[in-house]
Amino acid sequence: MKVRGSLRWSTVGMLLAVLVIVALPYVVTLSNSRDTQRAAAWVTHSNTVKSVTYQIAYMMQDSESASYRLLSGDGNDSTRKCALLASQQVPALLRQLRTMTLDNPDQQTAISALESGADGRITLMNQALSRLQHGDAAGARQSLRDGGDLFAIDSEIAAIVHNEDSLLGARQANAAKQAFNGRVVLSITALAQLLLLTIIVVMSERQIGQRRLAETREGRAVLRSQLIFQAVREPIALFDKDLNSLLVNNAFRELYGMDPGRNAQPLAGIGDGAWNDNVLLQRLNDVLLRDRELWDHDVIQRTVDGVDRHVVINARRLQQQDTDAPALLLTVSDVTTRALAEQKVSELNRQLEGKVAQISDVNRELEAFSYSVSHDLRAPLRHISGFARKLEHHLGGHADEKANHYIEVIAGSAQRMAQLIDDLLVFSRLGRGPLRLQAIDMQSVVDEARSLAESEAQDRRIVWKIAPLPMVIGDENMLRTVWQNLLGNAVKYTGHCEVAQIEVSVQQGRRGDYEFTVADNGAGFDMQYADKLFGVFQRLHRASDFPGNGIGLANVRRIVARHGGRVWAEAEPGQGARFHFSLPATDAAGAPIESRA
Repeated sequence: MKVRGSLRWSTVGMLLAVLVIVALPYVVTLSNSRDTQRAAAWVTHSNTVKSVTYQIAYMMQDSESASYRLLSGDGNDSTRKCALLASQQVPALLRQLRTMTLDNPDQQTAISALESGADGRITLMNQALSRLQHGDAAGARQSLRDGGDLFAIDSEIAAIVHNEDSLLGARQANAAKQAFNGRVVLSITALAQLLLLTIIVVMSERQIGQRRLAETREGRAVLRSQLIFQAVREPIALFDKDLNSLLVNNAFRELYGMDPGRNAQPLAGIGDGAWNDNVLLQRLNDVLLRDRELWDHDVIQRTVDGVDRHVVINARRLQQQDTDAPALLLTVSDVTTRALAEQKVSELNRQLEGKVAQISDVNRELEAFSYSVSHDLRAPLRHISGFARKLEHHLGGHADEKANHYIEVIAGSAQRMAQLIDDLLVFSRLGRGPLRLQAIDMQSVVDEARSLAESEAQDRRIVWKIAPLPMVIGDENMLRTVWQNLLGNAVKYTGHCEVAQIEVSVQQGRRGDYEFTVADNGAGFDMQYADKLFGVFQRLHRASDFPGNGIGLANVRRIVARHGGRVWAEAEPGQGARFHFSLPATDAAGAPIESRA
């Protein structure tokens, strides 16, 4: 590829060199011709400007001379016409002169001065002619004298001519410089032509050498490709448009038992009929005729060793370099072992699905049993509580202290039993009810749970530190239960602290999930019993110290698990506790956490 690229760029360079050799002299000659024509035009222009300027001067002098002749008594018509000639033609000549020098500010200034002087002299000449007609010869002579004295134009005429001569000299010098530059460029062009011709000859020789080297390297590359082709363990073969073998590697030959000494074997006869499948042959012909690629075509072939093999066939059409006829590249992958493994995996998956279904049935039965037991226990519990109240009313003032104590214990136990049943029903419903997913502002849910927890501890001093919390996707009622349990526990277990400190924070874990944390400075617990925290009716403290039924954290774990997260805790006795739970950051709630005011 590098050699071909080098040859291509060399060819482009030669074409550019030929273009320079042919085009550069033409461009230089054309430029010189244009410069010569431009210089000649400027000379003509300058001469015209000078001619008009002199014509104005001569015309003014002729008119004044004719005016003096009229004063001396020469009053023929020719003299009178000559005296009026300046006033009739000089203004037009001045306008022509101004138009011709619009590109030269200096000339425009000099022409303006000339116009002023010419207008003044023409005015006084006309005044002299008018006085002469009225018989005032002395006044007419004085007007002519005043015109010559007050409005001299010789210096303006000389300035215009001088400016034009200077401009013409500069233009002639520039034209001479351009002509010199043209000769220099022509000389350089000639040298460049010789250099380019030399380079073309050298490059031609070099390209010939590179082509020979490239052919040698290409031959070696073809040999290496053939060695690699034969060494590849995946069966590969190349067939012509009639599906006769052009080239096969050793793996293909060994798999289908081909004779190494035979060439151009038809595909249908290879492998004792392993390829004699009309559907497969038709699809391979479609690849050749319609340029359709065949990808991962699964078939089972019985090869010459009598083994049924599961193979995957891929085929695509190639264009041969030495002919316009297409060729078919065929690759075969023996996936028999993989197919057997996939079959075993599928069987294991079916067995696993059966086990999962069995476990789901057992879980549903357990939940139904839990709900039924909790529901059926309510009736006898109401009887116990009701008859305890009736017994208390029946005894009235005849009951002694011990009897009243017994009745109080019965009533309290019944009330605790009712609370346990209610909690058990809540726990059962959390596992059965569907999730109503929606976008939830965790900040507002935490604020609501905090207000509820504070209402149950109005006489205590609690310092809250709540970080900005994100939006999540979940069941709002269930997640509200999570926060109420965690914040309620934090308030409850800091009951012995003079100043309770409760902190709520969040961070994103390594997998992108949100990890929420509720930390307090309360009683804490021993980490060796941490596995009991989230069990039903499991408690690590006495009810007399911290009241409760031991089911709140079990509800938290079940809710978080149903949302795809997990719950864990860290603590030390007397040093407070830190409860963590994670929730997945979905597309609707997976944006980076932003601070809130």
